[in-house]
Amino acid sequence: MARWAAPAARSAWPRSVLLSLTSWDGITPDREYVGLDNYRHLADDPVIGTAVRNNLLWTLVTILLPMLLGLALALALNSRLVLGRSFLRTIFYAPAVLPLVSVATIWGWLYNPTDGAINEALGTLGLDSLTRAWLGDDSTALWATMVPAVWVRTGFPLLLYLAALQTIPRELHESATTDGATAWQRFRHVTLPALRPTNHIVLALSLIESFKVFDLIYALTYGGPGRSTQVLGTWMYFNVFQYYQSGYGAAIAVVITLVAVFVGIPYVLSQTKDS
Repeated sequence: MARWAAPAARSAWPRSVLLSLTSWDGITPDREYVGLDNYRHLADDPVIGTAVRNNLLWTLVTILLPMLLGLALALALNSRLVLGRSFLRTIFYAPAVLPLVSVATIWGWLYNPTDGAINEALGTLGLDSLTRAWLGDDSTALWATMVPAVWVRTGFPLLLYLAALQTIPRELHESATTDGATAWQRFRHVTLPALRPTNHIVLALSLIESFKVFDLIYALTYGGPGRSTQVLGTWMYFNVFQYYQSGYGAAIAVVITLVAVFVGIPYVLSQTKDS
């Protein structure tokens, strides 16, 4: 293989793409050009299959649940019958402004298998059979990391939906009520159509955000137990900074970027062009 030292023309190309075509330990100055070998290795890497599956599951759960919870909370807080609405809005949105490392610390304590609040609560309720090492069990670790992700991400759609609900003229609901529409019919035929642009924005931003998953997985499980909670972001990190395979890590980063671009941008364009 030919030795490849950083070319003078590299400024014309994204550096990570050039790096992905090399074998480099991230330390020595010389890099060995290997062409597309790093990308071929992606197909043979068993961890990539696990990471892709976890990424897809993470994306599905952490998009749909925050959207549904945010909409439900927005509908509840938009009602005049709810007391202390401003205080409740602050409480529900507060997790969204916390650093993810702090969130991981909080939930790591809650999940602690010996003196964590979750197992303590289950024991108090007589449900000792349900207690477990939530982050140390292959069957629950990934799901356990999704809970704080949903907790953090619900506040953003909540605010957007609440703002959108407040722009819907009350006369529309009053007219529908006068015509005999039920609460479900008013929601389906008045509220949902008015929320369509907000749905597009929330879904598009949540989709892009889901590709950036790293902090919670890294801080809570470190990709374990074993490699059961690895996602593309953490596997890229481990290859670059622990296994000193910067070229392969860069190839993973390129794939993540391409997926985000080819899935996110066309979706945004298709959903907003008629809005």
